[in-house]
Amino acid sequence: MNRINIITLGTKDIVRAHEFYKKLGFATAVRGPESSPHIIFFKNEGTKIALYPLEDLSKDINSDNPPNASNGFTGFTLAYNAKTKEEVDELMKMAHLAGATIQKAAQATDWGGYGGYFTDRDGYYWEIAYADTWEFDDANMLLIED
Repeated sequence: MNRINIITLGTKDIVRAHEFYKKLGFATAVRGPESSPHIIFFKNEGTKIALYPLEDLSKDINSDNPPNASNGFTGFTLAYNAKTKEEVDELMKMAHLAGATIQKAAQATDWGGYGGYFTDRDGYYWEIAYADTWEFDDANMLLIED
């Protein structure tokens, strides 16, 4: 687990946040209608940045008891995109054995992939995920197209 593929910023207003980052010169790939996107990926080199509605990000981690500011969730996650389901399971187990707290066991996702979440010893949220449609470049960075 020697790379970070995506840094996701949970945002209270995804359209407003998107406008801000576009003004800074970031090129983006919008998923969903421009007026109410589901997620927005930045088309930067190396590690990707994504904007995602804060409430949806919290529910993706735990739909029954979503983390929030009162229990330390800042709306920030790191993602490692695996190349197989088995790699997801292996890394989740490795994280647990290293002292991580499993927040969401690896499972089928509502977007057609497979993944889970853990928090490290300082409470930072990590997502380990896989989808059979993903492609990677020569540096193992996730390719995100329009």
